Amino acid sequence: MAQTTLSTILEVASIDLAPYEALYKHFHTNPELSLQEKATSEKCAAHLAQLGAYELHTNIGGYGIAGVFRNGSGKTVLLRADMDALPVKELTGLPYASSVSMRDADGSEKPVMHACGHDMHMTCLLAAAEILVKTQDAWSGTLVVLFQPNEERGAGAQAMVDDGLYSKIPIPDYIFGQHVMRLRAGAIGSRPGTIMAACDSMKVTVFGRGGHGSLPHYTVDPALLAAHIVVRLQGIVSREVDPSDLAVVTVGSLQAGQTENIIADRAEIGLDFRTVRLETREKVISAIKRIVEAECAASGSPKPPVFTPTRRFPPTNNDDGVAALLAASFADHFGGSFDPNTARTNVSEDFPVLATAIDVPSCFWFLGGIDPDLWDKGQTEEIPGNHSALFAPVIQPTLKAGVDALCIAALTFLKK
Repeated sequence: MAQTTLSTILEVASIDLAPYEALYKHFHTNPELSLQEKATSEKCAAHLAQLGAYELHTNIGGYGIAGVFRNGSGKTVLLRADMDALPVKELTGLPYASSVSMRDADGSEKPVMHACGHDMHMTCLLAAAEILVKTQDAWSGTLVVLFQPNEERGAGAQAMVDDGLYSKIPIPDYIFGQHVMRLRAGAIGSRPGTIMAACDSMKVTVFGRGGHGSLPHYTVDPALLAAHIVVRLQGIVSREVDPSDLAVVTVGSLQAGQTENIIADRAEIGLDFRTVRLETREKVISAIKRIVEAECAASGSPKPPVFTPTRRFPPTNNDDGVAALLAASFADHFGGSFDPNTARTNVSEDFPVLATAIDVPSCFWFLGGIDPDLWDKGQTEEIPGNHSALFAPVIQPTLKAGVDALCIAALTFLKK
């Protein structure tokens, strides 16, 4: 069957997306934090069970789910969505906005919001799972639909792998995923090679000698020490990384002391840095440690600093050959709404772990979610993006485009 008929397959098997719009609103209203996605996981599993075609595996690496649909001989394709939400207080004003609060890992009560579009990812994959069952006469092989927990902390994919994911399901030949982004709704964007940067986060604890704010000469002030570190770190990207390369270093948090007139005995710096090349990552890590240790020595810190890694996301690298085949299918289906050379982003994902763990090719693409009328007015930099309390993808045409993209990707490699 020629690639130009993929769109026809979807047209013939079109489903009513209204129930999925309602499902999206349910997910959005009822978000759950990383490692706590119990109700979300149960909702996804129940929906797959209703379809009747999927062999279900639940509670993989936490609340992870994999549904397997065996449809004769052929390749195996895995489609992935993530499930967790963020500790963000929603300010969208939507009628289906979240008012949920949950206790996070350290026991603190936090407001929770789907501020990164994972609610859309799940809904698109559940709808695609139904369509691909309806189109089973047009393709042959095995389809795996995977719902992953704990993406926001960068550990969910590895947890599923470590919990025996690939001993429970057929080893896929191809792995695909997508992410709703601050792009025009209905648009699809992908590229060969690196599409998303690697991300590392760490906490750096530096030590001083505490005392009274009126007697600084008896102390080593960790607030001043931390301030020097924060300023000096800004020179890593501007002066140590090749300008043609890509790197970002961000100080996301700085905590020293609790009150005005006491010099604390320590300060904690929260760091996040993004890179594409492994060599650049190592250079940035080395520079961070060099700067922190040198500033501690310059300030007379009584103890060496402590570096505590908190997150690690690998770069997301699209296989060139697979990306080219998908680009042809996407261009045929989406026309001018598909960008085959979308801009690489410093946003990060743990999606590639699913593929690198078994050394199979993968491809990831972006799904636009911003109201077309708003987008077309320009000033797109003012439109709230992922992780914002105001992030509010329009349900349509975002949902239909995301469902179509997943189905087109699967059919490209499974069609008869």
